[in-house]
Amino acid sequence: MEVEVKIRLPDSSTHRAVSALLSSFHRETQRQQNLFFDGAAGELSSRRAVLRLRFYGDDARCVVSLKAKAILVNGVSRVEEDEEEMEPSIGRDCVADPSKLSEVDSRILRRVRDEFGVGTGGFVCLGGFKNVRDVFEWKGLKLELDETMYDFGTCFEIECESSNPEEAKQVIEGFLKENGISYSDSEASKFAIFRSGKLPQFKGNGEQVDIIPKDELGNLAG
Repeated sequence: MEVEVKIRLPDSSTHRAVSALLSSFHRETQRQQNLFFDGAAGELSSRRAVLRLRFYGDDARCVVSLKAKAILVNGVSRVEEDEEEMEPSIGRDCVADPSKLSEVDSRILRRVRDEFGVGTGGFVCLGGFKNVRDVFEWKGLKLELDETMYDFGTCFEIECESSNPEEAKQVIEGFLKENGISYSDSEASKFAIFRSGKLPQFKGNGEQVDIIPKDELGNLAG
């Protein structure tokens, strides 16, 4: 189970301000491309799951992930996640021809076939988005400052994986308030925003407007 704090920032200027405040704690910058897949008959989405290939940099690395049963409440995300490395060239072949996912020797892809029943129809690519992630080690927390670029706009977010998310969230919010940074709980995952085709509206601390009805948020994997 992956548990993360997710805090949305309103715009690029706020993103830059947070980055500047944390600059001395910066550890790395990741340039990611995220591409998502389902079974041709919707075998994954019908069970609140999604298959993702994530490429890093100039295809220096590729990670295949299976995420399921995502719940995002009060800025804390909980999702069942399984990951493994994949040879980047094989990943690119699968993006070009999703049917090749059925042929890859992979523990996760065997799970997708066996547990989720992706059948003879094979896989379809749903598309995806790019993300620039700055990683900071700050006050015992690993903060990930994201700039997520969709075809329809850009979102900015702080993520922090933690075994004690309520305490981590309180520390992060205190930092933002002390520095006059506007923020809001994230109420939709990056994948949910991608599937909705539009950015969430933002009105300030704690006043984000839903783009997806609350009773549907749990049906979209993060």
